[in-house]
Amino acid sequence: MKTSASSLKKSLPLYALLLPSALLLFCFAYLPLGGLVMAFKNYSPALGIIKSPWVGFKHFAQFFKSYQFVTTIKNTLVLSIYGIVISFPLAILLALMCNQLRNGLFKRTFQVVTYLPHFISTMVMCGLILIFLSPSSGLFANIARWLGTTFPNVMANPKAFKHVYVWTDIWQHLGWDSIIYLAALSGIDPTYYEAATIDGASTLQKIRHIDLPLILPTAMILLIMRAGSILGIGFEKVYLLQNVQNIMSSEIISTYVYKMGLQGSQYSLSTAIGLFNTVVNVIVLLFVNFISKKTTETSLL
Repeated sequence: MKTSASSLKKSLPLYALLLPSALLLFCFAYLPLGGLVMAFKNYSPALGIIKSPWVGFKHFAQFFKSYQFVTTIKNTLVLSIYGIVISFPLAILLALMCNQLRNGLFKRTFQVVTYLPHFISTMVMCGLILIFLSPSSGLFANIARWLGTTFPNVMANPKAFKHVYVWTDIWQHLGWDSIIYLAALSGIDPTYYEAATIDGASTLQKIRHIDLPLILPTAMILLIMRAGSILGIGFEKVYLLQNVQNIMSSEIISTYVYKMGLQGSQYSLSTAIGLFNTVVNVIVLLFVNFISKKTTETSLL
């Protein structure tokens, strides 16, 4: 008991530093969970959450039967899986490439150039995309006009939306995503490379037999985390790039929840959709974590 009390007393300054963050986490992450009960009620602001009538799974059934259900699920999955399939291996390749650079000045410059787009705000990024892709005065339109051709209205093409979204997202975040892999590569014991050099291994052989196996646990953890948000695509970028002409390809769960909840005042329906989204993400996270644990012995739990 004395040992525990003494240890607690020594740790009091650390707990004091932790307290503000713990309070913020409780207030903004755990306390709002009580509002999830709105998904099972016909919520009315005048009655409040407690006095609003209970309707069970009515709003879930309403969403499942709506014509937007298939569209929003399909668009969300397409954007999410497309982004994972492209960005996940590219981040690893970029990290491996940076790790092989030997010129210190060039390496630092290259890293800064690839990291900088990550710090551009979403609103500014969407503004740049719309300016560059403008069919009348955009950068690519002027280049096409100079070459004697006409640049199409890309943002009005529903089929092109997923490509614009995913590849601009990769350009913005690829360098930042590679930082974790670079950190994992920097932690590899140099004696592995020395032994491989003595054995006459080439650079590609070192990457294949040393780098890739040793960063595999890190890659699997990041893949599990990405899979856990497969239906959790951010709202801002899609909404800012969305227009009447591409809405059939750009309407995702988060934008639909925003329109139903804040614009349509259907609070219970939007809460039900959000809860469904969270449950699916948790199920996918647990499934991918289970598969990773069985195949690579790497997992979050």
